[in-house]
Order: sequence, then structure tokens, then C-alpha cells
Amino acid sequence: MARAWYQASGTLLACVDGQLVLGQLTVNSSFAVEEAQKQAWMVQIDHLQGLARTLPDAEFFLEFVIPRMGRRADAIIVAGGIIFVVEYKEGEAGFPLHALEQVHGYALDLKNFHATSHGVPIVPILVSTRAHNVQAEFGLWAKDGVHTPVRCGLEDLTGVIRQFALAHDAPAIDPVAWAQGEYRPTPTIIEAAQALFNGHAVAEISRSGAEEKNLTATTDYLDGVIALAAQNGRKALCFVTGVPGAGKTLVGLNLACRHMNAKTALDATYLSGNGPLVKVLRKALMLDWQARMKGTRRRGKGSTKAEEHRVELLIQNVHQFRDEVLRDPRPPSEQVVIFDEAQRAWTREKASDFMMRKRKLQDFNQSEPAFLLSAMDRRSDWCVVVCLVGEGQEINTGEAGISEWLDALAADFRHWDVHLPAHLLTAEFGVSPELAFRARRLGGRSSDALHLSHSVRSFRASGLARYVALVLEEDARAAAAEIPDTQIYPIYRTRSLADARAWLRSRRRGQERTGIVAASSALRLKPEGIFVKSEIDERNWFLNPSDDIRSSSMLEDVATEFQVQGLEIDWACVCWDLDLRRSDGKWIGRDFSGTRWTPKAREGLTGVRRQYLINAYRVLLTRARQGMVIFVPTGDEQDATRPNKDYDAIYSWLAQCGLPELGLKGG
Repeated sequence: MARAWYQASGTLLACVDGQLVLGQLTVNSSFAVEEAQKQAWMVQIDHLQGLARTLPDAEFFLEFVIPRMGRRADAIIVAGGIIFVVEYKEGEAGFPLHALEQVHGYALDLKNFHATSHGVPIVPILVSTRAHNVQAEFGLWAKDGVHTPVRCGLEDLTGVIRQFALAHDAPAIDPVAWAQGEYRPTPTIIEAAQALFNGHAVAEISRSGAEEKNLTATTDYLDGVIALAAQNGRKALCFVTGVPGAGKTLVGLNLACRHMNAKTALDATYLSGNGPLVKVLRKALMLDWQARMKGTRRRGKGSTKAEEHRVELLIQNVHQFRDEVLRDPRPPSEQVVIFDEAQRAWTREKASDFMMRKRKLQDFNQSEPAFLLSAMDRRSDWCVVVCLVGEGQEINTGEAGISEWLDALAADFRHWDVHLPAHLLTAEFGVSPELAFRARRLGGRSSDALHLSHSVRSFRASGLARYVALVLEEDARAAAAEIPDTQIYPIYRTRSLADARAWLRSRRRGQERTGIVAASSALRLKPEGIFVKSEIDERNWFLNPSDDIRSSSMLEDVATEFQVQGLEIDWACVCWDLDLRRSDGKWIGRDFSGTRWTPKAREGLTGVRRQYLINAYRVLLTRARQGMVIFVPTGDEQDATRPNKDYDAIYSWLAQCGLPELGLKGG
């Protein structure tokens, strides 16, 4: 597979007609290219040809594809045993932060996910075409062999490359073998959504190995169910479960994108009750489309509206979908519907209460699962509903869990085919033996392909979900035995929020994101400057540039479990309050009401609300892809709501679970 739109040795590039190079770049573009883009390419081609005359043994790649990020580096030059990633900024005299982060991100992407780049030095370079006599900084190498981004003008690039080659005695690189190296990316869900929406397959944006095979097996199984349902005129409900970060949302988006874009004009949609996730993904898809349309004739007011409509059809809020099918008695147009985080669908009590208060419907008497299935059952031909279920991720009162879906099937939809993960038929995950038996009587088929057991969120610590589960249980020794290698996935504890912020800033590189997260019930973090009740716009928090004060990376605004569930960041500070504390060797939950902590509805040691709280911390502790620090305040003996001993007990428990202290053991 060609990695670049144009590739040539220095000898060839130096003598080839620049118009031929331009023609190849234009042909490889999937859109009509504007004149401004052609002129920018010619500036780069002329400049690189001059560079090639001085570096005849180098290899040049123009418009090199970075699969995970859905972008292309302007040029990659393999010279002197070093990979140089070059990004041009036409007409720019300065060096904008976003551009430096962009080229740094390309270099990090190669280092982390391109197999033949793991062991070689990589230098990202930002070339501003109007900059002159820039003094480049050399020798600022990170431990992984990626240099800090270098700034230079057009006339400086030759000297920069020569100086690096002279100063760095690196073995020669075979450019052909390097370019053909296996690419094993682990995208964020935002990057994955952008890639899938643009027609990439899930295998192209997933690591090889158990993780990718797991995702592919699940997708293939669901494709088979859809094909049989369409062929035989059947209705089917499939459950897909998985550990936190296993890629359930990735599977759902992949399925929706594949069938929405199918030549058969199949109507498919991805639904989620997670409002922040829907808003962030929609905004991310539009930002990506706008970036891809820049410099083409495809972007205009009409096309923008059309693209927004296409995005809104693909990704919908389940509550808006519910209200629409409630208003319109006709069958929904969708034939394939994916419900993400289906465990968060409302119980009959919560749905009825909401409908009475907000929709003035006095006789609504169904759970959300029952109503949504009844809406899809209106179709006279066929349909497939896929429920993506997160294990241990119910985080709010009135969330039904998987049992409500099975109850609805048993009561009113026995004519539907049912497909379940094998482990759900063994009284696990809140399913009683009787209910599992009833599911089998309904025609339920089981398959291991419907359970995602490997985390794909963190490419550094696939066992993070297991470790977090043990921390939230009662066996510290078992947790300590499962802690990720902190040299690969740094994870620390600290009593200083300032130190935590400094650590996050020191870790972030390129376009990586950092952020502070805390439970929505962590109300006594307020003296530390952590305001969990402050409103944030999740789109700004997850998508805005790092120097925007609304961005997560500014480390000012805190996000809660409701705002981060289903999404992720690279480096996180998880703030722990006394809403979940240790008492007599167990976790107990507390609500803060008025001026004091109170037991959670008389359920201090057991009960559903305590489990919601534990699940909230589970969500927070599994958001970081590359590493995290857990901040536990010291408390204040003058404040009865913040006793030192209770915070100390939490901090001690984390130590027993193997967490090293920030600053003491390599942090």
C-alpha cells in the first residue's frame, strides 16, 4: 500500500519536472483542487527539489498519510538515519502553536503506531515560508527518540537536516522497508469516528492482535445478523458487552457508517443517550470535514448544511429519537439501529415520570427499552437493533441495565431473534438464571464474538480496566499484583493538585490532551478550586486547541463522569473526594447535603446508589489513554466536612494497591 502520494529519491526528485510531481499530487487528491492549493504545492516542490540536490541519497515522501489522525504530512524525508517530518505553513512568518502541535503529533503518531518507526529517531520540523534566519534548537530529544519540534524558514531547512545528520550517528534506514512497515494505530473515539465516517474500515484504524481480531469478529457477526434479517424478513436484537475502553462505541460507529454508506441505501443510525458524546462526535465530524474541504471547491453554504444533516442522521440522541417516534406513529425509516450505552436506558418508573412532567403524557407506562423496541417493531419488513452495553457503567438513578431489555423481550417481543454474549447466559452481569433461561426460550443465540474483552482505549495498558476494578473492590493485594508497569503507563498518587497539574503539562506533547476529572458528587473539592457544578461545554473541552482557556488541556475546567463517559483523553488527573471513602475496610458512599455528608439513602455499604458511585469512579479512572495521577486532598481539621483521617484512608488504600507517589518513584 502506497503511504505517500509521491515518493522519490533525492537524485530523482532533483531532476524531475515539478509539474509532473504536481500532477501526481493532484490526481491522488479525492477532491477538485483549488488553485491556492496547487500554488502551495509548487512552493513545496520547488523547495524540496533544491533540497534534494544537496541530499541525493535521501528519500522524499510527499503527502505522507497518517492513518490514525486522518491527515497527511506535507513531506517526510529519510536522511542520515533520521526520519524528518516536515510541515509547511505558506505565507507564515511566525510559528503558530497549533501548527507546532500538528507536526509534533505526526511524529508521535509514527513513533507510537508505525512498527518500523519505533526504534528510529524522528525530528518534526515546521517550515514557515516567510520566516528568515531562525535559530533552530538542537538536542532536545525525548526518551522515546522524538525531538522537540524544530522551527525554521525555507532557506534554513538544508542546514537543519545536515546538522542533525552530523550530530546524530544513527544507522542507515532502508526507506522502502520503513515506509512499508505495519501501521497499528489506536485512535481516540473522536479520531475513529472521523476515519470511519470517511470510509475507512475498522481494521485500518485498529491494532493487530487480540484487540483488532476481537473488534473484527464482533463486526463480522453483526454483519451476518443484518444480512440474515434482511434476507429472511426477521427482526433481531443483539447485545454487545465489553470492559471499559474495549471499543463498543467503535463497533457501533463502524456498523452505522458501513451500512449508512452502503450502496443498498440501507438506513442505519447510531443512537446514544450520552448527550455530551453526541455533541462532541457531531462537532468533531464537522471540524474534520471543514479541514478536508479547505482548498477545494466542494465547501459552500449548501454543502455545509448537507453535511451537517448527514452527520445528524448518522449520530442521534436517543431521547430525541424517542420523542420523534412518539410524535410520529409511522414506522421509523431506520432498519439498523445501534443503541450505545444501552445499560443507561431508563426504567419504566423514570420514563413514566419524565413523560408525565416534561411531555404531559399521563398514560405512558413503558420503560425506554420496551418503548424503543415497540417503535422498531412497527416496521413490517425487517430490522436489527444492536445494544452496546458497558459493564459496570450505570452511573445514574433510573438506569435500567440489561435486565430491562430482556424483560421487554420476554413480555412483548418473543417473535424477535435474540443474540447474546455467552457469559450473559450464566447469571452474570445482573441477569438472573430465570431471565437468562427465558432469553434462551425466546430463541436466544450466544456467541463469544459479542463480548469485547480487550481494552483498546489505552495502547500502553490493556489491563487498566482490570486494575481499576480491583482498586474499587476490597483486595488491595490483588490490585497491587495487577498494577500497570508505570514505565509504560505512568500512574501515580499525590496530595498536591499543583504537582498533578505540573506533571500533566510535562507529559503532554503534540496534539495530546490532558484534563482534570472528578465525580459529580465530589462537592468538597471546592476548597481545592475544583468546581464540579460549574457548567462546561464538552465540545470545547474535548476539541478546542490547547491554548484555549475552555480546553481540557488548560487544566482549569473539570469534567465529571457524565461529561467524559464514552470519550477519553491522553493524560488525566482524577480528583478523589469523600463521596466515596474507606470505612472498616470497605468502600462506602456519601451524599453531601447542606453542610454535611450523609449516607447514600441508608445504603452506606450496599445498594444501587452506592454502586452508581463506584461506577462513576470506574468511568473516571479509565479515561486516560497514556497515564494518570490521582489527587487526594489532605483535608482540613478546621472543616468538619473535610477530615484529614478520611482522606488519609483513601490515600493509604491507593498505596496498598501499589500506586507509587508522584515525585518519589520516577514521576
